[in-house]
Amino acid sequence: MNSYLLLLGAIAFEVVGTLLLPASQGFNKLVPSVLVVCSYGASFYFLSIVVQKLPLAIVYASWAGLGVFSIALLSAIFYQQTLNWQTVLGLFLIVIGVTVVNIFKVTS
Repeated sequence: MNSYLLLLGAIAFEVVGTLLLPASQGFNKLVPSVLVVCSYGASFYFLSIVVQKLPLAIVYASWAGLGVFSIALLSAIFYQQTLNWQTVLGLFLIVIGVTVVNIFKVTS
């Protein structure tokens, strides 16, 4: 399977898990808490496969950067959290950084 598809899966599971954290209410609600743990587990499982095929620095930069970007945007949608122009600029700089890292990666 394509490593980048697995990486996208890892990012998606991490984003779902993070978005469910408020619903877990400090791990006091069973169903959201179980979903958080399962989402993070799936994310790390996919990451463990991807790091065997792609450099760790590339994988982690992509996972963390695109995760932060996605969480910020989806938090604005689902939790009505406001994003000022500085935050939006920072988010786009993250995307640019992840893009540059992936374009100029060195594979061994």
